[in-house]
Amino acid sequence: MTNRTLNAALQQIAATTPIEAHNLLQAFIKEQQNLGLANGLPVGGKAKDFELKDTFGRGISLYEELSKGPVVLTFYRGGWCPYCNRQLRAYQEVLPDIQALGSQLIAVSPQLPDSTLSFKEKAELTFQVLSDPKGLVSAGYRLLYDVPESLKQLFMEMNIDLKEYNGTEHWILPVPATFMIDEHAVIRSAFVTPDFMKRMEPDEIIRELRSL
Repeated sequence: MTNRTLNAALQQIAATTPIEAHNLLQAFIKEQQNLGLANGLPVGGKAKDFELKDTFGRGISLYEELSKGPVVLTFYRGGWCPYCNRQLRAYQEVLPDIQALGSQLIAVSPQLPDSTLSFKEKAELTFQVLSDPKGLVSAGYRLLYDVPESLKQLFMEMNIDLKEYNGTEHWILPVPATFMIDEHAVIRSAFVTPDFMKRMEPDEIIRELRSL
């Protein structure tokens, strides 16, 4: 999948959003951008180690995986998010290229393991998909934010109950982000944006991995 194809697919999803909801979401995105919150860990900084459970309940350590080679670490909102679905399917398409470069892909969301497993099977993803239900890892990577009341109401109208998906009393989400991390746990490249309608492109991931 090319950059243009993924971008076009994401824009097509955005085009189906009702105008009132679209305006509300755009206002939220602009506010987040102006506040400069949840900007993620900086390029050149060190990635934080963590251990999260995969869809089979196994603990996966980032640093342990880095001992095998570079990691593409992507944070997404959840399987309920159509932008995330399209993004991860696009990443699945280039997974053979990622692996051919001696790297691997790990995806993290705040969803509970059961929801994550259902999503992984439905989307036919073969890379690691980890559950961060309390958002502690997302917070450590400076990505977590509290969902405002205006968006809570919109989500509930769309039958999206984050407390149910994430198993927490707090409505929290990570800003979508993708980090390219080398074997020394150094963040070599990052794509972080409060605009959840945009993601790091598959072609860019491959280019960055080749430069490591």
